[in-house]
Amino acid sequence: MPPFRLLVTDGVDAEGVAVLTATPEFVVDEVPTLPPAELLARIGDYDAIVGRSATKVSAELLRHATRLRVVGRAGVGVDNVDLDVATELGVAVINAPAGNTVAVAELVFGTLIGLLRSIPRATTGMHEGKWERGKLMGHELKGRTLGVVGVGRIGGEVSRRAHAFDMKVIGYDPYVAPERFAALRVERKESLEALLDDADIVTVHTPLTDETTGMIGRRELARLAPTAIVANLARGGIVDEAALAQALRDGKLAGAVLDAYTSEPLTGEHALRGVPNLLLTPHIGANTHEAQRNVAVDVCQAVRDALLRHEFSRSLNVAAVSGKTWSELQPAITIAQRAATIARALLADRGLKAISRLAVRTGTELAGSGPAILSAAVVGALEGVMAEGRLNLINARSLAEARGIQLSVTEGAPGLNSNGVEVMLGGAMSELAVAGHAPPDGTPRITRIGGFHVDVNPRQTLLILTNHDVPGVIGRVGTLLGDNKVNISEYHQARLAQGGEALAAVSVDGAITDEVRVALLALHDVLTATIVRFRGA
Repeated sequence: MPPFRLLVTDGVDAEGVAVLTATPEFVVDEVPTLPPAELLARIGDYDAIVGRSATKVSAELLRHATRLRVVGRAGVGVDNVDLDVATELGVAVINAPAGNTVAVAELVFGTLIGLLRSIPRATTGMHEGKWERGKLMGHELKGRTLGVVGVGRIGGEVSRRAHAFDMKVIGYDPYVAPERFAALRVERKESLEALLDDADIVTVHTPLTDETTGMIGRRELARLAPTAIVANLARGGIVDEAALAQALRDGKLAGAVLDAYTSEPLTGEHALRGVPNLLLTPHIGANTHEAQRNVAVDVCQAVRDALLRHEFSRSLNVAAVSGKTWSELQPAITIAQRAATIARALLADRGLKAISRLAVRTGTELAGSGPAILSAAVVGALEGVMAEGRLNLINARSLAEARGIQLSVTEGAPGLNSNGVEVMLGGAMSELAVAGHAPPDGTPRITRIGGFHVDVNPRQTLLILTNHDVPGVIGRVGTLLGDNKVNISEYHQARLAQGGEALAAVSVDGAITDEVRVALLALHDVLTATIVRFRGA
């Protein structure tokens, strides 16, 4: 295996970089944040790039990065990465969502207490020689109601800490189960409006999406009491900055805290500067030594595993997997990909070149992992027959749909082993289903090809023959393969009825040449011979 080349930039913590440099298969170039033009000129040499928020991984950059497989973001947000183009090109985008959780949660309370107790004014005054004790009457957190918008990792940590301050905690998050609210002792609100009506302090902890952009705007701020406080330490744009500044100037809010902004950094005479009762920090939520170490190590480990072991469980743009670890799912992914490869090869030998339908059925033990298994089947169906470039689990389904292939997945399908996978490929006037068994701790097996029940491990090259069910065929096939130095690892013969047509699935070591295939077809009673070579085997 040739070495992978990785570009590390933006001052990623040394402990994370050490994960990469300690990997023998990697050549790591560590550079400061590069100007866009210089990065564009260099990116074509790399298989992965790891950085923080300063480097913009734009559509143009991604299209120039012809070798790129992975983008690693040492942090939570991926606003600086064109996720849609990365997915289109089959580039995995990996972040580190948990490493800075504590840092942000602690800063929430640091800034709120700073605002309520006028700590910035107090310390500035003291350094200026003032003693303004009488002007610095503050407020306490105890007894106030904290409204948490977004009860995910950070929102959950904020909620836990709020209880230590004897606060009442309410929350709104339509994507979080009621059980999580109960476990966090957070009163669940059915709507954002209901939360705003009851909250003394509102803190937002959601990603920036089309749904959350401007979520706290003029109308929402108007629902809050004049004594309320708003905090945004998540992403700029979730809170409407102009509406917030106006509410503070008009005395409609008691105060606000911002650590993230629509446009960063704030420059010149920004409209937020000088707004009363507004505490501003320069996006330092994750700026602790501990957080930077954590996110760097997390993302570098994930990038390493993606490159070396195709472990995409941490990728934001790979098909989601529910209820299974990625390693537990690998046998099923292997079976899906190889079943589709078998079906495609057999259909091609029948004259069907264009696939228009692909359906996957999975057993009950694989429930929740259907989308990932479907992606693997698409890779098997399209591998080697398309010219779009990179094809992998990241972009498989989008490329298939762009080619007009109808995709479907059925989980918990009747008639399948609990760890079974069936892949059906179809086109004009022809279709074929191939099934297999994928035990999480065992060897994947192909168990059915069309109507024929077989039992074979699809490990390197699979020879699939159809023949008349008469004596002597197996011996003639074995002799021919032996004479051509082809070693048989497994030979499984199946038939539907005595004396009818039979199918043989023969797993062999190494490759079978076209000349050997022609010789097989010349054997008496052999009807068809299809050679299936599995990539990566």
